Amino acid sequence: MSPDKLIYMANQIATFFESKPHAEGVAGTAAHINDFWEPRMRRQLLAVIEEGRPGLRPLVLDAAQEIRRPADA
Repeated sequence: MSPDKLIYMANQIATFFESKPHAEGVAGTAAHINDFWEPRMRRQLLAVIEEGRPGLRPLVLDAAQEIRRPADA
């Protein structure tokens, strides 16, 4: 999947959770990505975050620590 599409999707999730208290939003964003994104997508998103690619909402960046890193394929 393209990095731009991953950023768009992650930001949509974060936008939903931004109405919650910050800690709940972080946990909710990470939980949604962990529960519904396949390992390949999570791996790609974490690579995008590590590269420092611009465009991700702060809540996605804060949730990155709680996103489960899949084993390398």
